[in-house]
Amino acid sequence: MASPPLGPVCGLLNPAKTEAIFFGLRQRLSQLNTSQGIDVAGTRIQFTDAVKLLGVMLDSTLSFDKHVADVARQCHYHIRALKRIRPILTLEAAKTFAVSIVATKLDYCNCVLNASAECSGAS
Repeated sequence: MASPPLGPVCGLLNPAKTEAIFFGLRQRLSQLNTSQGIDVAGTRIQFTDAVKLLGVMLDSTLSFDKHVADVARQCHYHIRALKRIRPILTLEAAKTFAVSIVATKLDYCNCVLNASAECSGAS
């Protein structure tokens, strides 16, 4: 006998880690009632303004403001950590280390941010 649709998946849903989000224009989002959440396989899932998906913060208007703030915070953390070990590194090693850490943070999801800027008309 075949299992019901989503049968095995329903047991894997963790409501503490599962979030729902609507994407759209601010005007349209303000018209939605998101206070109740939604039922998924008998589990109540709450709506949120932003979700983290594969390391990218997606907010409901896809402005990426929260993602940019998160990346800036991460870069600041790593630069401060580098400051602690800087005395034992050569200048060249410190530069390489700093560029490699910050560049990877900035380049991650760069294509998504670039495509978003093109779609919104920003340059």
